[in-house]
Amino acid sequence: MKPLETLKTAITNSFRSKLRTTLTILAIFVGAFTLTITNGLGTGISEYIDAQVAAVGPGNAFTITKTDTNAGAGSGPQKYDPEVKVLAAGGRPGSTQLALNPSDLDKVASVAGITGVSPVTRLSPSYIEWNNNGKYQLSVSPLAGAQPQLDAGTGLDDTAKQAQIILPAPYIVPLGFSGNAQAIGQEATIGIQDATGAMHTITARINGVEQSALLGGGGAFANKALTAALADAQGIGAPASTKDVWTAATATFDTTSPDRINDMKSRLADAGYTAQTLEDRIGTVKTVISGIIGVLNAFAVIALVAAGFGIVNTLLMSVQERTREIGLMKAMGMGSGSVFALFSTEAAFIGLLGSMIGSTAAIGLGTAVSGALARGPLSDLAGLQILSFAPGPVAGVILLVMAIAFIAGTLPAWRAARQNPIDSLRYE
Repeated sequence: MKPLETLKTAITNSFRSKLRTTLTILAIFVGAFTLTITNGLGTGISEYIDAQVAAVGPGNAFTITKTDTNAGAGSGPQKYDPEVKVLAAGGRPGSTQLALNPSDLDKVASVAGITGVSPVTRLSPSYIEWNNNGKYQLSVSPLAGAQPQLDAGTGLDDTAKQAQIILPAPYIVPLGFSGNAQAIGQEATIGIQDATGAMHTITARINGVEQSALLGGGGAFANKALTAALADAQGIGAPASTKDVWTAATATFDTTSPDRINDMKSRLADAGYTAQTLEDRIGTVKTVISGIIGVLNAFAVIALVAAGFGIVNTLLMSVQERTREIGLMKAMGMGSGSVFALFSTEAAFIGLLGSMIGSTAAIGLGTAVSGALARGPLSDLAGLQILSFAPGPVAGVILLVMAIAFIAGTLPAWRAARQNPIDSLRYE
């Protein structure tokens, strides 16, 4: 029997017992529906986290700090070294961090694979205002390769001489703007104190408005021109010894190979520096989410395995009911391989039909629910589609279900293929 004839015959035979086949398809439907939904949940959350990570910072950069090899629990106080500078650090009160200097930046830049190094300047502006509508506290971060998700406007130009800023969406109305559109292109005034306490003002063009972000700190982004202007104003009156020391630096690289990235980390560690990528800092969150999705997928696979027993039952009953027909086909010259292929194709077809119906229903319902959640309870998380269905994972679900169905059909197909034609023709 030719492959096309086998397929046509298998499809026809699948619906000889419509009720039994329908119930089997429904069992497969439940598993395929659940697996498609859980895959969509994983895809939607992963896409959102990836977008938020890109908004926080670049994926091809290390945050470099100087490793304190002496500090440790119970190690006691460290001897004073006048050559070692320390700066206040985040964390518990009183925390300090070994300072980086220009020599450290040169050492980091000399590591093979590093394409650029820039110090992280901590900016502490006092306020921002527009058109005398009130002053509001503001935190500012250099762009440093981040890709903020914008509600309006355009990204920052780090090559421009004009000071530019991207404001978080919650600042728009308090500053006096009627909406995002009015804010774009306007010039805001930023106040910052120098080391002596004197206030300086810097004017910056509002280039864009950032969406509310899950991982964002609620601060603004500044281009290099604005960062330099704020740093210069902030450093006025400061001792010269404090101007070329930093708590951290950003080192960029141009590879995506985990082995090369780990090699650079090792080289930096040998040189006395701690290097962390953004993935290192938030990788735990993604691991937990992947684990949860994996557990949900496991339940869906269990449902599919249970449906596989339904396929075994359906085809075993079909083999028993068609015993004489199988004997007649073999007596007329059909080989055991063709009989096996016929029943295996029936199993795969039932799996295909159940998985396609289940996946289609999951996509339709999931898209509707995701849209409703995005407009309702999750509206504060702009850009989040809790369920997102990519073609690859959906196709993977259908192929997995077909594979399970095919495996489930091998026992009935093998039983049919090994029947003796004479005994089968005598079967009542």
